Amino acid sequence: MIDTGQAHEGDNLPPSTALLLVAVMPSPRDLEIARVLGWYRIPFRFAPKIVQVDYLAFYQPASFGKAHANCIEYFSEVRGVELALRKEIIRDEPDHPRANEEYYKLQLGKLERLQKPIPADKWKRIAFLYTTGELFARARIINDLVVKSEERKILWHSLCEKACESELYSSGNLPELELTPEVLMMLGDLHLGESTQV
Repeated sequence: MIDTGQAHEGDNLPPSTALLLVAVMPSPRDLEIARVLGWYRIPFRFAPKIVQVDYLAFYQPASFGKAHANCIEYFSEVRGVELALRKEIIRDEPDHPRANEEYYKLQLGKLERLQKPIPADKWKRIAFLYTTGELFARARIINDLVVKSEERKILWHSLCEKACESELYSSGNLPELELTPEVLMMLGDLHLGESTQV
C-alpha cells in the first residue's frame, strides 16, 4: 500500500489551508452540547489571543474514560464567535460561581468524528494549540500537529488576518511580530516544555 501522507483518508477533513485550534473538551457532557446544540465555550480569561479560526479540534482528557482519553476524536467547523456571560450560555446553572464571567461562545457546524483518533502520545496536558488543515490530515500523534518554527510566523500572520476580519478584534489588540513565550507555546514550541498549557 502506498503512503499518501494522509493519516486520515476517508474522513471529511478540513481544507489543507484551514486554520485549526485544538481545544480541550472538558467532559462528555460538553461533547454532547457541541453535538446537539452546536456550540463550544471558552472562558475569556483563559482563552488564546485569537479564537477566530476555521475549525476546532477537540482534545479529550481523562474524563472521557480510558478508551477515549488523551486523544482527538472530533472536530468541527467554526461558524461564528460571540462574547457572552456564562449564565447566558448555560441557563440551567444561574448560580454557578463563574455565572457572571465572560466566555467566548463558538457556534459549530456538524461534529465530525475521525475514523482514526489522534493520540496524545507523550502530551497529556494541552490547553490550546494552533495548527493547519494540512498537518491535521497527516497527524498520527498530537505532536504531528505542531507547526515547524520556520512556518510559525506565517501561521501567526494568517491568524491575525482572520481575527482582523472579525468584529471581536481590532488590529491594535494583536501583537505585531514579537511572539511571546505564551504564543510560541500555543504554536507548539516544544523547547518550552513537554506539556503545553497557557
